[in-house]
Amino acid sequence: MAQIRIRNTNERIENEADVKAFLDQQEVLYEHWDMSKLPAELHDKFVLSDDEKQQVLNTFDSEIKDLASRRGYQIWDLITLSDATPNLDDLLQKFEAVHTHSEDEIRAITAGKGIFIIKGAGDTGYFDVELEAGDVISVPESKPHFFTLMENRKIVAVRLFIEKEGWVASPYDDPEFVKA
Repeated sequence: MAQIRIRNTNERIENEADVKAFLDQQEVLYEHWDMSKLPAELHDKFVLSDDEKQQVLNTFDSEIKDLASRRGYQIWDLITLSDATPNLDDLLQKFEAVHTHSEDEIRAITAGKGIFIIKGAGDTGYFDVELEAGDVISVPESKPHFFTLMENRKIVAVRLFIEKEGWVASPYDDPEFVKA
């Protein structure tokens, strides 16, 4: 289940209903998938063959197609990041720059952990959304944010896109942002 840390105040939100309510106020979609559907051998596996990636996608086919029909997604894939990923630190450096997108950025975590750091509305400032397996999040288009891994440096996530180009970021220079 997702947890939130508001950076300005260091306040933590850990109750699922409170997390969802906070994210709703920020116009961030949050849902949760049933991870018991995923075969046990894929729960903590972070180096996946193409067949295993397809198995994960097939397992959550109905959830993916439901999101696609509700929100207009045209394509989807599975991303795996771990210390076994070539050039992981270079990839993280790219992801860890504050940016926006011309479409929402949605991820459904199927293994591991990650953090979206999102610029909140009004006086909220930036907040961290700590995600784990089963969490689904969609950061609205044009909302400043970035993504990074947590201390385990491992994640598997379904990515969905409206545009056929996939992940395209526009840099966002924000003097208010302080990397924690």
